[in-house]
Formats: sequence, C-alpha cells, structure tokens
Amino acid sequence: MLVFDLISAVMTALVKKALEQGLNRLVLVTLRQLVATVFLAPIAYFKERSTRPKLTMDIFVYLFFSAVFGAALSQYTFFYGLQYTTATFAITFINLSPVLTFIIAVVLRMESLKVKSMAGAAKITGTLLSLAGLLLLSLYKGVPLTHQASAALSPEAAHHAAAEGSGNKSWMLGTAALLANCLCFSFWLLLQTRLTKKYPAIYSSTALMFFISTLQGGALTAAMERHVSLWILTSKLEIITVLYAGIVGSGAGYLIMTWCVEKKGPVFTAAFIPIIQIMVAIIDFFFLHEQIYLGSVLGSALMILGLYLVLWGKKRDEASSVSWAANKPVDEEADNRQ
Repeated sequence: MLVFDLISAVMTALVKKALEQGLNRLVLVTLRQLVATVFLAPIAYFKERSTRPKLTMDIFVYLFFSAVFGAALSQYTFFYGLQYTTATFAITFINLSPVLTFIIAVVLRMESLKVKSMAGAAKITGTLLSLAGLLLLSLYKGVPLTHQASAALSPEAAHHAAAEGSGNKSWMLGTAALLANCLCFSFWLLLQTRLTKKYPAIYSSTALMFFISTLQGGALTAAMERHVSLWILTSKLEIITVLYAGIVGSGAGYLIMTWCVEKKGPVFTAAFIPIIQIMVAIIDFFFLHEQIYLGSVLGSALMILGLYLVLWGKKRDEASSVSWAANKPVDEEADNRQ
C-alpha cells in the first residue's frame, strides 16, 4: 500500500506539471487509457483465459458505464480540478470518496445503518466530520503556511496563474470538479460491486474498461478539439507523464491495489489513503513549489478523522457480522436438541 501511495503521489505531481505546460486534459485521459489497455490486456488474456465468462450485452452495459464513471469522466474531472488548484488540495478529496460511497449506498439501500449502535454512531459522526472538512476546504482558503518565492515558479506556471485573475473563481471551479470526481468514483465503486458478481474476471473487466474509456475519450476529444497537433506530445515531460500514468499509475497501481484488497480487505487498503496526501504535500512543496494553505490543513484533518471513523464503523460491523454468522449454527443446533 505504501508503494501504491508513492505511485499515486508521483503521478499527481507529474500530471500537475504536464497540465501547466499545456498538455490537453482530454488527450491525457485518452492516451493514458490507451497505454493502460496495452499494458493490462496481455496480462488479462493469459491469466484468465480459462476462467473468463462470456461477454453478454448486460455485462457490456455495466462495463460501458463503469468506463464512464471510473475512467473517462472521473479522470477528466480530477485533471480539471488539479489544474486549477494545487496537487495537495486535489489529492485531499480522495479522503472523501469512501464517505460519499457510504452515503450513496445507504440512500440506495445497498448498505444498512444502525443508528443506535456504536458502529452506526461512528459512521454518522465520521460522515459529518468529512462534510465539515469539505465545506472548510471549499469556502476557506486561509493564509499560506509556507513562503515560496514567486521566482521559483516556472514560466508556464506563472502564465497559468496570471490567466486565473484573482484566482477565487478558478479555485471554486477546481473544487467543484474535484467533488464531481469523488461522486464519479463513488458511483464507479458501487457499479463494480455488481459487475464483479456478474463478470468475476477482474483483470479482463478492467482491461475492457480501459479500452472502452479510450474510445470514449478519443471520440469526445475528436468532437471538441479539431487540431491534430494536440495529439502530438512535444516534450519529454508529456511523454513520461502519459507512459507513467498509463503503465505505472493505472496498470501496475491497479494490480498492487487488487493484491492488497485480496490479502487484507478493502478497509485495510482504504486506511492508507491519507498517506498519499502527505507524500503529495512533500512533493508539492519541494518540487512544484506550491503554497500550502491553512484551510487545506484544517479541512484535511477533519476529512481524515471522518474517514477513519467511517472505516472503524465498517470494520466493527464486519466483525459483528462474522461473529453472528459463527454463532448462528451453534444456536440452531441447540434449538434442535431442545
């Protein structure tokens, strides 16, 4: 999980820098998904060739919307938000995804909530703290806690900052895009729970999702951007960013995450999410020379605390379910004897 966190932190910094230098967001999404498809497709083919179920129209529909929410739309909104905020601020919103997933699951009655139990109280408190952190992040920027010299900014970054004017409108647009990214990711997680039951070949379904999202991103880019020059990567940074994001970020990162979930479960893996933010903050300060603001620190602290409360509640619920399932046969045997 620490390796996965480092991969995600480096990718966020690379993407931030590439966007500042003029790399088109839609082109980045499309090329990243294409590289990830080429990387993962052979692995999926050889690993699951004997166990892969038949691809039906019902499964294809799930894969199509999974590609929309989990890849194309999710990545575009994140890159949009990243371009108009800072890397540290953008990655903070990843702490909100498990909480939003929990809220949506409760509303859709996919997950139960026992209000009077300790676990239920922890989930509710954690959700409220996370939402409070979100409001603080969105509405209060605060004073800078670091003092970066303006000369440290690259010409591209300085031009980008000047184009933003006062910066408040761009910051709010970036925040809205990052919130949309969290919602997309939460819907994708809920879609995945159903997709994995219908199509348990995880590597194949992910490779197909990458391929479908490549077509979606390519079609959208062709419709919105008619300049062929946008597809040409002109600098080493752009080439490295696309290859790293596709092979390491999407391909290897997915394999590592899947292995960790299989070994330790989703709650364990989610507990490592805030570490990404710490790594990004270090890269942000020392390499991207971005300011770190008081609002980001306070909002992040509330969101991380809320995340751990929700995860603790989910872990406690899982432990109670296992205990109940283990005791049920004993109780039934005692009833039969009576």
